[in-house]
Amino acid sequence: MKIEREITHLMHPRHKLRLEYTEIPYNCDGCKEAGIGYKYKCQQCGFNLHKVCAVGAPRITHPFYEKCEFKLYYYPPGKGKRVCDACRTYVHGFVYHCNSCDFDLHPCCANLPQVLDDGKHNLYLCNKLSSSCHSCGGKGLGWSYRSQCKTYNLHLSCVKEMLVESWQAIYFNVDKNKVRQMHTSIPSLKGSLQNRPGARGTVKKYGQMAGTAARAIISAILGDPTAIVAAVIGGIISK
Repeated sequence: MKIEREITHLMHPRHKLRLEYTEIPYNCDGCKEAGIGYKYKCQQCGFNLHKVCAVGAPRITHPFYEKCEFKLYYYPPGKGKRVCDACRTYVHGFVYHCNSCDFDLHPCCANLPQVLDDGKHNLYLCNKLSSSCHSCGGKGLGWSYRSQCKTYNLHLSCVKEMLVESWQAIYFNVDKNKVRQMHTSIPSLKGSLQNRPGARGTVKKYGQMAGTAARAIISAILGDPTAIVAAVIGGIISK
């Protein structure tokens, strides 16, 4: 699939959006979730879209839901609050929704790789936990990544919480310029997690093995599951 350097989008018809790379977290104006790495940006308005939000297919299927067809909505359908069935956080913007089964997926969650390489092990995406999450100690709802050796699992929601904790630490421990750079992303992701159904509160400390996996998973959740972004994330969560 050819990647366009410039595109037009129905949600921002006034100007073209240009593909660029950033190591500074941002808020996606489509799904309202945090992002990092490649994005489409309006150079005049500062409008940002994850790459997957900007050029995502209007309809998709997913191997976890073989009987479902997901349609891309720019606004959550229905009147009630909707929850992403992958990361268990509320949906505030772009969403893939199955009308038949009522499942919802953030665009970045819908595009998570089935297999991730954290540099040491392969991590496999699972829609059900076979053993306790390495971070929270529970099983619960939502997707997780499981190590190839099957010795630990990490909920997507728990990995998001790890990132929030790291960004909160950065808020109070770096110079004011860095705080301003991070400010755009923290409120959205933090608020989404604090209001998450069945939120488990503060994440327990995780070991080095889980930490390396978390870097790879975070880069995928934020829309760019590449080694270079995982390295950037490693610098963020190690501070």
